[in-house]
Amino acid sequence: MSDVKKLFVIGAGFMGMGIVQTAAMHGFKVKVFDKNPDAAKNGIQKVGALFDKGIAKGKYTDEQKSEWLGNMFVATDISECCEADYIIEAIAENEEIKKEIFKVVDTYAKADAVIASNTSSISITALASVLSNPANFIGLHFFSPVPVMGLLEIVRGLLTSDECATKAQEFGKLMGKTSITSKDESGFIVNRLCIPMLNEACVLLERQVSTIEEIDTGVKLGLNHPMGPLELADMIGIDICLSIMTVLHKETGDDKYRAASTLRRMVNAGLLGRKSGEGYYIYNADGTKTPNPKLDVVNCTHCQGERA
Repeated sequence: MSDVKKLFVIGAGFMGMGIVQTAAMHGFKVKVFDKNPDAAKNGIQKVGALFDKGIAKGKYTDEQKSEWLGNMFVATDISECCEADYIIEAIAENEEIKKEIFKVVDTYAKADAVIASNTSSISITALASVLSNPANFIGLHFFSPVPVMGLLEIVRGLLTSDECATKAQEFGKLMGKTSITSKDESGFIVNRLCIPMLNEACVLLERQVSTIEEIDTGVKLGLNHPMGPLELADMIGIDICLSIMTVLHKETGDDKYRAASTLRRMVNAGLLGRKSGEGYYIYNADGTKTPNPKLDVVNCTHCQGERA
């Protein structure tokens, strides 16, 4: 399996390009496709800029940058997935959109290609249902930012074959990740644990129990987490958090997954976190961040009640 080196990634967003970067740095030849013709090209340019920063800090060399960028290619059509040994979808957390993508992929993919979704919550069995051979389908859930986070969740659908699962395990090793395996239960392992915590942090802020910074500091110092839950929600993307919570609530029927109302309002307002420059924090041009006064307890215009 170690000679398998061709990867096709669908989606040139933050997660998709993180997968592309990581694969290229581990010797894969990677093609990236996005419905926006400029997104993949711009994504590779941004990865190149990240390599430049690493060179400036002494982490990488010019030779490594050249080698890694030489492993990345822009696919102009999704049909180019036909040569790939692994095909990974990393687009919006929407089941119907993903299924439409996989219907197209199914017409071009090699018979023995592993087809995977980076979904963080949607049923792998449901996504596999549109394929002619669902045995070749599996969940490969990376964590953000992909080049930094060492974990890969491998999620077997009801019809995923043992061969496909073995290939997925080997793929994780080739990508330098530690893999854990989950059955096809909505949210899998990590998000079933993490998302309720993020949501409860949002609720605590809504109820004006404490401030944005104090909630994050409490989790960092009290639970020894490297990042507070509101910081983490901003990094994941408020829209992604809302999508995951919506899926979990729908699939489980458990109200502990009901999304905090502020999350929906933030998405409607375009306050999506780091990617939009504003979420629970405002992200400044100099790299610093400050609590968002639109949401914080001190000057909160969206919350009801009085702070205890």
